[in-house]
Amino acid sequence: MPHVVVDPITRIEGHLRVEVEINGNQVTDAISSGTAWRGLELVMKDRDPRDAWAYIQRICGVCTTAHALASVRAVEDALGIKIPKNANYIRNIMAATLTVQDHIVHFYHLHALDWVSPVEALSANPDATANLQRDLLNAYRLNFTTPTTGQTLQSMSTEAVPHDFPAATPQYFAAIQAKVRTIVESGQLGIFSAQWWDHPDYKILPPEVHLLAVAHYIEMLDKQRELVTPHVIFGGKNPHPHYVVGGMPCSISLKDGNAPVNTARLAIVDRAINMGRTLVNNYYIPDLVAIGNLYVKAGKVDGGGLAKTRVLGFGAYPIENYSGTSNGSFFSNMLIRCNGVVENFGAGVANAAFHELTADDLKAEDGFTEGVQHAWYEYPENSNPDLHPWEGITKDKFTEPKVGTETVWQQLNEQGKYSWLKTPKWKGQLCEVGPLARYIIIYTRAQKGMLPNPTWAEQMMLEQINAVSGVLGLTPEVWLPTMVGRTAARALDCQLNAEINRFFFDKLIANLKTGDTTVVDNSKWFPEVWDQKCHGVGLYEAPRGGLSHWVSIEDSKISNYQCIVPTTWNACPRDDSAGHGAFEAAMIDTAVQIPDKPIEIARVIRSFDPCMACATHMFDASGKEIAAVTTDPNFR
Repeated sequence: MPHVVVDPITRIEGHLRVEVEINGNQVTDAISSGTAWRGLELVMKDRDPRDAWAYIQRICGVCTTAHALASVRAVEDALGIKIPKNANYIRNIMAATLTVQDHIVHFYHLHALDWVSPVEALSANPDATANLQRDLLNAYRLNFTTPTTGQTLQSMSTEAVPHDFPAATPQYFAAIQAKVRTIVESGQLGIFSAQWWDHPDYKILPPEVHLLAVAHYIEMLDKQRELVTPHVIFGGKNPHPHYVVGGMPCSISLKDGNAPVNTARLAIVDRAINMGRTLVNNYYIPDLVAIGNLYVKAGKVDGGGLAKTRVLGFGAYPIENYSGTSNGSFFSNMLIRCNGVVENFGAGVANAAFHELTADDLKAEDGFTEGVQHAWYEYPENSNPDLHPWEGITKDKFTEPKVGTETVWQQLNEQGKYSWLKTPKWKGQLCEVGPLARYIIIYTRAQKGMLPNPTWAEQMMLEQINAVSGVLGLTPEVWLPTMVGRTAARALDCQLNAEINRFFFDKLIANLKTGDTTVVDNSKWFPEVWDQKCHGVGLYEAPRGGLSHWVSIEDSKISNYQCIVPTTWNACPRDDSAGHGAFEAAMIDTAVQIPDKPIEIARVIRSFDPCMACATHMFDASGKEIAAVTTDPNFR
């Protein structure tokens, strides 16, 4: 029975190791190990809570604004601060901007090469590829009526001429093919290195799909950077844009041309939002549906794992400003009401169960917890095995692997401790989070009559699901809880967030036109008005799933700070009672054709878009290369 190690398995943020046991072509056991320790919780202790967002977003250089947003929400919840309307709109714009850019980068630059090959692209016919591009735009663009203008996504543009539209000429694709041929024939694949290009899965797609996707891969290297300009306008920079407890730090004026945010800069935000909509509707969605359709028809409907059993969401995008999270106000005001847990979706929606998530669940001692049974941490002997985040303890306890040494791991100890990630739980159970979870929850609620008066965004999600089901010829219960479904849900979420971006930008402009330019409330800025002891939680449906920051404040200082991030939920080590986390369950639910070229394992893990810097951080481990298989050519 082969024991296969892939380390590192991520193309960005590194420090994720997986080990699988394979019997025949089926994975029988799997380990997901975060190989670095995130210690920022300890950095936060005794700091001023008004500074928390600036420190904690240094967890990661990719999803920085996600942690800043969750942090200010947590502190504002603890201190009882209600932000102005404009600040809520701006934060939602920045969140939607992150989601659109993050999903596009993930699909094209972190995940696409698990599906498409530059080597296969060399045998494509440029004429046929140009025809394919035109056919895809007509057949696979998923178009819906927008909430603000009544136009379809296909027809909408505030520009006189759309600036970003996929090239569809034989000359264009011939030039791209020649460029790729030069790279391949040089023997120095560069950005296309470290992959098993002779794997039979690459034959699932015709050469023209490979050439089309590789061309878009190259295009997106340039285009994606312009999507985050709203972070620069409203937050001063990207990455690590600025926030402030009580609102946003950007002064706005529609009359003063010298104001930090003026009409000219708002126009830049407008263009960035429209570019995002163009890229997702004209590039991402057609590419994704074309590739996914062929993989599903080839029988690649595995890798669902925990998505079939239990998914969780917190809810997303407060439409108007709210008074707090712990008091329930956050949950009463959401554009996407995915606050809940769906169990047993894989058995069919009729057999699935939905549990609504409320403020009481956040405060309950056994509502949300973290355990360290198989994590390199320890809790005091007299404590509960699972601790609520407000009572969380971050104390390291490293133990050596089953085979190997402290610095050279050959095989981790699945019976003992094997990861720097804790194990988060909802009511003692493990859950998958992410775009797939959000879509499963909204679909299940709607089918069970538990989604009264759907918002325009929820209605769009339901229409997206029905559209993909029509293309694939499968019911949502069949295609959603799979590896392909997880990847498709991310694309649909990108399309949805592009429209959410437009929605909140329009609300911001409309409110500014009334004369309201307030972006911050500093009435509770000074510690003299704070409670001497208080707790807060900040929730955010980040691109990778439900994110929560938990802060305890005592005598005007942070006494405890804990983050439960999406990749911790998904990549966590197993629990002897609750079972496997999402990564491990998905690997066990995956067939592998060639054990020493386990592209299926890489593909299923990358379908989650792991961000290990968020889940693990600040542990310096130097040593020799220990991987049996590596997918990173620069990892030594």
